[in-house]
Amino acid sequence: MDGLTITRHDQGGSGEYQAHLDGSDHTGRLTYVRRGDTLVAEHTLVPSEIGGRGIAAKLVEAMIADARREGLTIEPQCSYVAVAFKRHPEWADLQA
Repeated sequence: MDGLTITRHDQGGSGEYQAHLDGSDHTGRLTYVRRGDTLVAEHTLVPSEIGGRGIAAKLVEAMIADARREGLTIEPQCSYVAVAFKRHPEWADLQA
């Protein structure tokens, strides 16, 4: 998606992915806590002002890419992330 930037803000034991859409003051977020080699996806929140553009899916895809690159697994406590795993069976190896 043009104009979308996703960044990861990691504080060691927790963090979040943030989605910024050019021209908007609103931020989409996917929060997590880290337990060993597992990222526990807690909440996905995309404000309605920037919703309906696939931003939540892009946040999950960023987490998936990082987990694959870093050898981590993901525990989907967030219902959105759990549904995303069901939609993408190719991610099954990353689910904790």
